Amino acid sequence: MINVKVFTFNPVQENTYIIYNENRKAIIIDPGCYFKNEQEVLKSFIEENKLIPVKLLNTHCHLDHVFGNKWIHTTYQLELFIHANEKPVLAFAPISGTQWGLSFENYDGTLHFLEEGNKILLDDDELEILFTPGHSPGSISFYCKKQNFAIVGDVLFYESIGRTDLPGGNHETLLKSIREKLFVLPNNTIIYNGHGPSTTIEHEKKFNPFL
Repeated sequence: MINVKVFTFNPVQENTYIIYNENRKAIIIDPGCYFKNEQEVLKSFIEENKLIPVKLLNTHCHLDHVFGNKWIHTTYQLELFIHANEKPVLAFAPISGTQWGLSFENYDGTLHFLEEGNKILLDDDELEILFTPGHSPGSISFYCKKQNFAIVGDVLFYESIGRTDLPGGNHETLLKSIREKLFVLPNNTIIYNGHGPSTTIEHEKKFNPFL
């Protein structure tokens, strides 16, 4: 059984996720902790729940989703898993940070690349990798079929969609990803996204003005 915990961090109000099971094993997704106190909030949750972080994942590598990668790597000795198309996005993130007045130390450890159809295992539970580009060239979503949820980064929001005006973004590609990879999931699938409240596939089919 997977538990999902969301934290909202950094000036961009990004959603960071920790998912964990009854054996206390945890996966950290898109650590956006920028300030020291945000790092402490994440660390305190892990310690209070006696969690053992076992994997670090990024849905995509825009700066607000990768602020905490290096800190997670240093603190828990975890290496980063991303889609190969996100490698240049990750490399550009500190430059983007400087432009936004949010300088930070980038992750510089080993990269592991995920592809569509790969599985991330958490003991008996699994997350399936869905390739969902458009907001970013290598954006991926993590789908848990057993518990009917997906962590999608900035692909699909509550009654909105990800922006496509950043380098590597493409509006038609994003819409194609949503329609062909997310809207084919069961209607009651919970969508945990990168900003704002969670939603469901059914709600977005009915009320999302962009789709």
